[in-house]
Amino acid sequence: MAAKLPSWFERAWRVPATAFAFAAFGLGGLLLRLIFFPALNLLQRDHAKRVLWARRAIQTSFASFVLLMRGLGLIRVEVRGRERLARQGLLVLANHPTLIDVVILISLLRNADCVVRGGLANNPFTRGPVRAAGYICNSEDGAALLQSCMDSMLAGGNLVIFPEGTRSRPGEPLKLQRGAAQIALRAERAITPVRISCEPLGLSKGVAWWRAADRPLHFVFTVDEDLAAAPFLESAAGEPGLAARRLTAYLTEYFSKEWPGTCKN
Repeated sequence: MAAKLPSWFERAWRVPATAFAFAAFGLGGLLLRLIFFPALNLLQRDHAKRVLWARRAIQTSFASFVLLMRGLGLIRVEVRGRERLARQGLLVLANHPTLIDVVILISLLRNADCVVRGGLANNPFTRGPVRAAGYICNSEDGAALLQSCMDSMLAGGNLVIFPEGTRSRPGEPLKLQRGAAQIALRAERAITPVRISCEPLGLSKGVAWWRAADRPLHFVFTVDEDLAAAPFLESAAGEPGLAARRLTAYLTEYFSKEWPGTCKN
């Protein structure tokens, strides 16, 4: 039986390996922006088809990054209920414990759309993908944002939202914003919940990326059965604000719960 390597050695080699993976990710985003997307604009004049191709390219590049991280021994990924993601027009809500869970989730989804921070549209590494894929910026006013989300799902896009709005802080209670609940209620869409856990927890908010673990990060993505939003509106006598508060409270408890058979966040 081979001797186990000391934990300090495991951490030491994971730091440059993680740096290499992130550098490759940044370079890939830059190449998409400088080469692929300009070529796509020239070759495909139909806007809807251009967005689909752009999203497929992003999905492929994200899947390649995940494959690289797995090949380097930095992460392991387990997906439960993946067949539930093979549909169109989904409203996917997920918790957000790490820096790369959004990358993994989008790599699993065809025609994924996202609500992203406005700053990503100006970042040199993310500006190209965000604009080419037609991602929705949260800098839009409330009514316009809601309409953009509804239009995306009606067109068959799979809308991914992290209701926290940012990564969770380890050891602190989840704080979900009401925007995701309002979208589900006003668009009359069921929610496809994805519970994400990671053990050991790494690449989390407030923790430097170079504080590597001494073993691979084991991600578990659990795609649960859809949650109907309509009952919350009915129980609130059709009052959208109250229904959104109740649904948000339910989702907070749902994503905070320690489910059996999953890794602990």
